[in-house]
Amino acid sequence: QVQLVESGGGLVQPGGSLRLSCTTSGLIFSKYVMSWYRRAPGRERQLVAIISNLPGNTEYVDSVKGRFTISRDNVKNAVSLQMNSLKPEDTAVYYCNAWGGRDSYWGQGTQVTVSS
Repeated sequence: QVQLVESGGGLVQPGGSLRLSCTTSGLIFSKYVMSWYRRAPGRERQLVAIISNLPGNTEYVDSVKGRFTISRDNVKNAVSLQMNSLKPEDTAVYYCNAWGGRDSYWGQGTQVTVSS
């Protein structure tokens, strides 16, 4: 049974930082492309950052470039999203995704709220 479990969300003031983590089980982690998505209230789900399986190339949506960093640990079977200089518009539920070409798995999401 494949499981993805996100953690690290919370309430933070504008300009602050959070680190999201997604731990996985039940899949061969190193074979999956890992991504972080977010869904803000009333908006479509948005791809935020993606990291390939090998050699770990990364891509970001323009609005987070220079502020967010995605990384993966193929030993711990986990992917992280370091979020710095957070803005109110970053408020959303953040989801972890594992994509293996023929299969895709999602976590349950973690809420990030940026507010003073």
